[in-house]
Amino acid sequence: MELFLGLITGILFGFFLQKAEVLRFEKQVRFMLLKDLTIIKFMGTAVLVGMVGITALNQMGVIALSLKATNVAAIIMGGLLFGVGWAVAGFCPGTAVGALAEGRMHALWALLGMLFGAAAYAEAYPVLAKTVLTWGDYGKLTLPQVLGVSPWLIIAAFVAGMLLLFWQAERKGL
Repeated sequence: MELFLGLITGILFGFFLQKAEVLRFEKQVRFMLLKDLTIIKFMGTAVLVGMVGITALNQMGVIALSLKATNVAAIIMGGLLFGVGWAVAGFCPGTAVGALAEGRMHALWALLGMLFGAAAYAEAYPVLAKTVLTWGDYGKLTLPQVLGVSPWLIIAAFVAGMLLLFWQAERKGL
């Protein structure tokens, strides 16, 4: 059943990616140039839905969170690598798969680059685990734990921030 729900969720996410036209390379480039904020609006909405869903399911006891350790060096390195790859290839992993499914063959190069990067990381992991990945290790924690507040307060702040961003973007025609 879990695999079936994952498949349905993935199909729905791909459908919405396609309908929002965020699979288009041109849309990705316009986002990188801050001329079209459709992608940030789409992803902000997806993050919000995920935040609410995961928090509610966790509090109802339907799921249990499985946190990864907060590691500052890993977050910075991963974020830089992801951002550079996205800027160079014009796709993130989800949009590359969706674009390939639409028949946009140039997305194959982005996917191959991601696979190569994952293989290179796997090869480098033993060295990284003893060096860089030990820098800034804070263990398993969440933002609500750090701030000592309810997760719903964080979600409310995120909603307020996203609504402000959406309003500004729409006002400026982005």
